[in-house]
Amino acid sequence: MKPFEQIVREHGPAVLRVCRAVLGPDEAEDAWSETFLAALGAYPDLPDGANVQAWLVTIAKRKAVDQHRSTARNPVPVDDVPEPVRAPQADTDGLWWALKTLPVRQREALAYHHLAGLPYADVARLLGGSEAACRRSAADGIKKLRTLYEEDRHGIL
Repeated sequence: MKPFEQIVREHGPAVLRVCRAVLGPDEAEDAWSETFLAALGAYPDLPDGANVQAWLVTIAKRKAVDQHRSTARNPVPVDDVPEPVRAPQADTDGLWWALKTLPVRQREALAYHHLAGLPYADVARLLGGSEAACRRSAADGIKKLRTLYEEDRHGIL
C-alpha cells in the first residue's frame, strides 16, 4: 500500500473539487478535511486493488450529507435581512452560483464524473440508480449550465 500522505497528494485535489461542487466554496474545506480524517483510520483495511479515488469520493459524499443535515438543524441568526441574490462577480463564485441552480442529483453527477473523473458506473453506485440515469443527469446538468452561460453572455442575467 502507498503511504497515506501520497494518497492525499494524489487524490486531494479531486476530492476538493467534488466538495466545492456539492457544498460550495465556504464549506468545502471542512468536508475535505473530514473526508481525509475518516479515510486515515480506514485506509489500512482497504482491500488491495480498490479504486482509492472512488472510495474517497464516497466518503466525501457522506461528509457532504452530514454537513447538509447539520446546516439544516442549526438556525443562523442575522442582524440584517440579506440583500437579494445577485449574479456573482468572480469566476469561482459564478461557477458555484450556476451549479447550485441545478438539482442535487445533476450537480452530484457532474461533480463525481467531470470533476472527480469517476466513470459513470462508479457514479451510479454512489448515487444509486443506473449508469444511464447518471449519464442523463450529467447531460441535463451540462445543458442547463450551457443555457445559463449563454444567458449570462448575452446579458440576460
